[in-house]
Amino acid sequence: MTPEQISESAGPAERRLIGLALNPAAPVDVLLRLLASESAAVRMALCRDRTLPDPVVDAVVAHPDGTTRGFFAENPYADPEQRARLVDDPEYRVRGRLAREPWADDVCMPRPLPDRTVVRIIETYEDDLLWELNRLISPGLRRAMPTHASAKVRHMGADAWRSLTPRELAALVADPDPDVQKAAAANSRSYARLRDPDAVREDLPAHPCHAHTHLLMYGALAPDVVAEALPRHAWLIARNASVPPETVALLAAHPDPKVRTRVAQRPDLGPAERRALAVDPDPEVRLALSVHPALTEEERAAIDYEVEQENSYCHYPVYDPELVPDLELVRAHALSAHPLLRRRAARELHLPADLVALLADDSDLGVRVLLGQNHPDAPATLLLRCFLEYTGCDRWHLTGHGNFPRAGLARFAGDEDPAVRRLALLDPEIHADTADRLTRDPDPQVRADAARHPRLPQERIAALLDDQEPAQWAAANPALPAATMYELIAEAGRPTP
Repeated sequence: MTPEQISESAGPAERRLIGLALNPAAPVDVLLRLLASESAAVRMALCRDRTLPDPVVDAVVAHPDGTTRGFFAENPYADPEQRARLVDDPEYRVRGRLAREPWADDVCMPRPLPDRTVVRIIETYEDDLLWELNRLISPGLRRAMPTHASAKVRHMGADAWRSLTPRELAALVADPDPDVQKAAAANSRSYARLRDPDAVREDLPAHPCHAHTHLLMYGALAPDVVAEALPRHAWLIARNASVPPETVALLAAHPDPKVRTRVAQRPDLGPAERRALAVDPDPEVRLALSVHPALTEEERAAIDYEVEQENSYCHYPVYDPELVPDLELVRAHALSAHPLLRRRAARELHLPADLVALLADDSDLGVRVLLGQNHPDAPATLLLRCFLEYTGCDRWHLTGHGNFPRAGLARFAGDEDPAVRRLALLDPEIHADTADRLTRDPDPQVRADAARHPRLPQERIAALLDDQEPAQWAAANPALPAATMYELIAEAGRPTP
């Protein structure tokens, strides 16, 4: 919970209890007393915004209030095995929260539920609770779905018919369960019609809509359908694999640069079209063509392209230990002179150590940030450099990397960037006077972090507890004495004079 999320109506006593609920040093007895609080904000902070010891989890799972259990169901910090205990909760709203991927600003990749729990959800939950479940399905379970022992899991697997092998689809069409068989047959017919030009012509709506767009982009198009679509819908058919070479040549010379950019991304683009697009007057077209897989490094270098330094590099793939990329292609991308290809390599979790070391010193900010975001062995120097140079989305996530350095960060306490000043408060050895000074920082997040730092002097913690704004964060300080924690609970229970 951030300072912006604190209710303006919360009084000082409630704010202190909210902070106490987030205190990592709070004893189990204190946490259990907070769980019994009448304040929903206190119970939300306790159950949703932190890790909890097993005895408290036991009490949360058995709590009579569904809203409280729901807070824990969507806790991104909790062990998935703990959250899984709510899979058979009697309340719809709790089950609904469990079936969604948990999220938090400072959690890069929330851990999904165990496979057996996801299977249980598929088998027992209402259909309208399953619409976000795809984000919780592990790669291993997804691969197993078409042949899973559970008919409902196979039924869901049949919906992913584009990724099914012919053997898997045939098995599902002949499945002993009638619902699975029906779904697979319907999907098989849909796939067959998508590959049949006559069926696509028959199914193509006369007016623009989702079905019209989908068929023009992915359906097998007959020559007359292509000719009819060419004047008004050139962008939609520009990457359709069924478009004949003579039409691709026309599209490559289309007056709209957005169409030419789409054509430049076709893997089957011929040499003549590649040569023409390599000198296209539009820079976006040239950039799109410059990463074409058919080009040599020399041909790429001959293209006048420019790669902009964005302020947003966010890429967090789902880790799949069985999905090993083409390491020869990854190496070629990592060694390329083209920064966009090196960025592709930097996203790879399986990147070999020598390429990690090479890309960690890359001249392109995007390469360095993507490597820091994605690779488990990203070096500490790279992670800190990325944080200092990158100001885009998920910047703070870099500090959650296991290799992010902590020692020596106090030197950033005077930086003009408040996010960099926050780094100083990650230093476990920051001087008490520095932590004290940062509790008066102009930035509210810096002040909040400083109020929680265990090196903060006790007298300053006590003073902050009596201050309206920072009281919550001072109560979350792990250096707060246990006796003070009990006093805060007792004071909150007394009526206001």
